[in-house]
Amino acid sequence: MKNSKVYVLLITIVATIGGLLFGYDTAVISGAEKSVQEYLIHSQGLSTLIHGITTSSALIGCIIGGALSGLIATKLGRKRALMLAAGLFFISALGSGFPETFFFERGNPTIGLLLMFNFYRIIGGIGVGLASAVTPMYIGEIAPSNIRGQLVSLNQFAIIFGMLVVYFVNWGISNGQTLEWINTVGWRRMFLSEAIPAGIFGLLLFFVPETPRYLALTGKKDEAMKVLTRINGVERAKLVMEEIKASLAHHSSGKLFSFGKVVIIIGILLSVFQQFVGINVALYYAPRIFESMGAAKDASMMQTVIMGLVNVIFTVIAIFTVDKWGRKPLLIIGSTGMAIGMFAISGLAYFEIIGISTLVFIIIYTASFMMSWGPITWVLISEIFPNKIRGKAVAIAVAAQWTANYLISSTYPAMMELSGAFTYGFYGVMSVLSLIFVWKMVPETKGRTLEDMEELWEKKK
Repeated sequence: MKNSKVYVLLITIVATIGGLLFGYDTAVISGAEKSVQEYLIHSQGLSTLIHGITTSSALIGCIIGGALSGLIATKLGRKRALMLAAGLFFISALGSGFPETFFFERGNPTIGLLLMFNFYRIIGGIGVGLASAVTPMYIGEIAPSNIRGQLVSLNQFAIIFGMLVVYFVNWGISNGQTLEWINTVGWRRMFLSEAIPAGIFGLLLFFVPETPRYLALTGKKDEAMKVLTRINGVERAKLVMEEIKASLAHHSSGKLFSFGKVVIIIGILLSVFQQFVGINVALYYAPRIFESMGAAKDASMMQTVIMGLVNVIFTVIAIFTVDKWGRKPLLIIGSTGMAIGMFAISGLAYFEIIGISTLVFIIIYTASFMMSWGPITWVLISEIFPNKIRGKAVAIAVAAQWTANYLISSTYPAMMELSGAFTYGFYGVMSVLSLIFVWKMVPETKGRTLEDMEELWEKKK
C-alpha cells in the first residue's frame, strides 16, 4: 500500500506542473508589463487602454481554454488534454519572447507586432484555461477518496509556487541590468523562461496513466482496473470499479442538467465567488498597490515576495487540514478572514492611512484566501460533479471563473479612480456573501467517493 501512495503522489506531482505553469503564465506579465508597455505601446503612441488590453489578453485565452476544456477532456482524454496544454504553454513562451519570428523585423515595433504578441499571449491563456480545468479533474479522478482533498490542494500550491518562482525569475533577469536592456531584451527572457517548465511537463506526461474514470467511461474497463489496482490495491480496486460501473450504468443521459440544476449553479457560484472576493487584484496589481501606498519600488517588490511566501505557507495549511476538517469549515473560516481584511483595508483607504497596518491586513486577507477559497474551490469543482457530466460541468464552472477573473481584474483601475474605500469594501461584501453561500448551499464532500456524489444530487433533484 505504501508503494501505491508513492505512485499516486508521483502522478499528482507531474499533473500539478500544469498548475505551476498556470501560476507562472498568469504572473510572468507582472515583471514584464512595464517593459512591454514601453517597447510595444508607448513607442507607437498608443493609449493606456491598449496597455490594459495587452496586459490582460491572456485572460481572453483562459476563458476560451476553460470553455473548451470539457469538450477536449472528453474527446482526447484527461492525459492528452494536459499534453495539449503543455504544447500551448511552450508555443506561447517562445512566441511571446520573440513575436517577430516569421513575419516581422526585430527592433521595429509595429501594430502588427503588438497583435502577434497578444496572439501568443492568448495561446498561453488557452493553455492556462485548459490546465486549470483538467489538472484538478485529472487528480480528482486518480486520487483515493481519503486523500483526494490533499492531492487536489497540491494543485493550488503549485499555482502559487509557480507565481513565486516567476517573481524570482523576473527579479533575477532584471537585477543589475539597465532599464534600456530590460525594455529591449529582459522582458523577452522573462517570457522565454516558461519554455523550460512547459517542456518538462510535456515530457513527463508520457509516463503517467489516463484516469480510471475516463478509461471506464470510454469502455476500457480492463485498463481502468489495472490503474485502480496500482493505486488502491486489489481488493479496494474491485470495490471502486463496481461503484464506477454502477455510476456509468445509471439511467442518466449524461446531459448537463440530468442531475438537476443545483449542482451546476453551485459549481458556477464557487468559481464566481473565488474571483469576486478580489484575490487576483491583490496578485496582479500587488507591486502597484504597495507603490500607491507609499512604498518605494524596491520595497514594493520585496513586499510582493513576502506576500508570495505567505501564500505558499497558508496553502500548505489547507493541504494538511482539508481532509481532516472538511471543505465547508475551511471555506467559512476563509470568508470570515477575507471580510475582516478587506473591510479594514477599505477603512484605511477611506481615512487615507498608509503604513504597515495596510500590509498586515492585505496579508490577513491573502492568507485567509490561500487556506480556503484558493485550494478548496478546485477540490470541490473536481469532486462535486457526477462522472457522466464532469467534463461539461467543470468546463462551465472554469469558464465562469475566468470570466469573473477578467471582470474583476479589468474593472479594478476604474473602481480605484472612483474610490479606493468603495473598491475594497465591495470585495469585503463579496466575502460575506461567499460565507452565506457556503453555509446554505455547499455540501460537505470529505471522505466521499466521486460516485457517492450521484446519490447526493439524485436526492436533491
